[in-house]
Amino acid sequence: MSSPFLSIRLATPDDGPAWDQYVLNHPQGLAYQLFAWKQAVEGAYGFDCPYLLAEEHGKPCGVFPLARIHLPLCKGALVSLPYCDAGGILADSEDIERRLLEHALHHAADRGITALEVRSVLPIGTHPAEARHPDKVRMLLPLQGDGAGLLAGFKSKLRSQVKKPAKEGLRARMGGVELLDDSFYPVFSENMRDLGSPVHTREWLRQVLEHYGDRARCAVVTMPDGKPAAGGVILCHPQTVSIPWASSLRRLNRWNPNMLLYWTFLEYAADQGHTAFDFGRSTPEEGTYRFKAQWGAKPQALYWAYYKTRPTRGTAGAVRPVHQLPPHGSGRVVAERVIQRMPLFLSQFMGSRIRRYISL
Repeated sequence: MSSPFLSIRLATPDDGPAWDQYVLNHPQGLAYQLFAWKQAVEGAYGFDCPYLLAEEHGKPCGVFPLARIHLPLCKGALVSLPYCDAGGILADSEDIERRLLEHALHHAADRGITALEVRSVLPIGTHPAEARHPDKVRMLLPLQGDGAGLLAGFKSKLRSQVKKPAKEGLRARMGGVELLDDSFYPVFSENMRDLGSPVHTREWLRQVLEHYGDRARCAVVTMPDGKPAAGGVILCHPQTVSIPWASSLRRLNRWNPNMLLYWTFLEYAADQGHTAFDFGRSTPEEGTYRFKAQWGAKPQALYWAYYKTRPTRGTAGAVRPVHQLPPHGSGRVVAERVIQRMPLFLSQFMGSRIRRYISL
C-alpha cells in the first residue's frame, strides 16, 4: 500500500547533500548515483538531468538519477545513467521503487520523450527477468582486510604478474585532476582510438574528477623513462569502488602496465576499507572477462531495461512501458574500423563532437 505521506519531485541543487547522504548510506548504492554525476553531465555536455527524489515526512526514501541525452532539436531519451554501466533506482521499498519508475515514465511522456533506458545492478520493475542482460555481466570482487592480505591471497602466478612491472622500473602514481592533461588523457585517448571508440572530452573527465573530489582517484603508470603507459579513474562509494575508465597503450603491453594499474586501485580500495571492487561489465569468456576473473572477480547479473513511452490520446501522461534491450546500430563495426585508422588528433576531434550523444 502506498504511503499517503510519500511525495516525488525533481531534486534541486540544494538537495545535493541529502541526496548524497542517502546514496552513501544505502548498502546497494553506487558512486555513479551521487549528485556529482549530474553536475558533471550538465557541466561538460550541457544535458538536462531530472533527478527524481522521493520523500516521506520530508526525508529522502528513494532516488532515481536520470539524464536526457539527445541530438540537437530532438527529444532523445531519459537514461539512468549515461556513460556508465549502472544507475537506476535506490529506494526503501518496492512500492517506492515502483512509484519512482512510474513518475519517470510520466515525466518523459509529458515532455514528448519516447524512451527511458535504465541500467542497474538491481532487478527492475515487475518482470525483472525480462530486464536481465543476456550478454553482459558485472565483474565484482569482494574485499576483506587490507592490501597486503589481498595480495597474499592471490595465486603465486598472479602475485608474480603484479610485482613484475615494478621490478622492471615501472611506477604507479595516484592523485586527482592534476594527472589528467599530461598523463591520463593521452593514454586514454590513444587507447580509445585503437579500440575504434569515440573518446570522451578532457572536459568531461575534468568535471567528474572535480565534482567527485576525494571520492574520485586517478592513477597513472609510467615507464622507466617517465612516460605514461596506463591510467584509469575510480569512483568510491563506502561499500563499492567502481572503475569507469582504464586504459593502457597496446604498444607497451609486454611491460604489463595494466597489471600494475589495477593492483594500485585494488590495494587502495582494500586499504581504505571498501568491501567490493566493481571491475565493470564484460562479455563472459572474452578477453576482458578473463582478465577480471584472474583477480578473483565473479560475474553478477546486470539489469538493463528499455521502455517506450506512448501517451494515450486525450490522457496526459498515461504511458505503456515495454521491456526490451536498447537498439544497436548496424554500422558499428564499420565505424570502429574507420576510427582505428584515424590520426590521434582527428579521433580526439571527432570524439569531442559526437561522444556526448552516445549514452553508453
